[in-house]
Amino acid sequence: MHLKFSQDIKLLLHRLTEQPLSLGEILAETSERGFSLVIAVLVLPFLFPMPPGLTGPFGGSCLLLSAQIILGRRSPWLPRKIARYKFPRPFAQILLKNLRQVTRVLEKITRPRLTKIADNPYVWRFNGFCIFWLALLLISPVPFTNPIPTVGILMIAVAMIESDGLLMCVSYIFTALTTLLFGFIIYALWLAPNLLPKIFQ
Repeated sequence: MHLKFSQDIKLLLHRLTEQPLSLGEILAETSERGFSLVIAVLVLPFLFPMPPGLTGPFGGSCLLLSAQIILGRRSPWLPRKIARYKFPRPFAQILLKNLRQVTRVLEKITRPRLTKIADNPYVWRFNGFCIFWLALLLISPVPFTNPIPTVGILMIAVAMIESDGLLMCVSYIFTALTTLLFGFIIYALWLAPNLLPKIFQ
């Protein structure tokens, strides 16, 4: 089974390899689904080795889009400076190369289910809150943890595109467990302050 997410993301990345597109152009083309699709594009790199310096801009854009979901917006908006950002062609090529691994897993675990939950406007806003929180964890200085909140954000984004209410419920549990894990790591670091200089060297 081929998901809308798989088709959309592959088509988008193919276009990015041929001609760099700005975030604003992507949002304009994808309409309401642009929220989830662009958020997925922004966080996908954190599953793989990526160039330094992108955590802040990508994470910040993800925060901004998720905040709009919390407010109930259905049409995404980005400041002009961010909307003009164009994905480098090599960057899109790397993503496209690794994307098959991600979509292969997603196509096994998601499909339209519990659509009354998935289409509920309050659930839409709660999804935005979860993405916002996970994006905060993503850009936090806790080392070696980027892939963990990334998986949670991707689960929610794909569930929103596919109207998969069951996957949304699973992603909420994953978000709670991720929060506990980060809390444990931060607490452990607080108990061992002498380790901090060594970790952040």
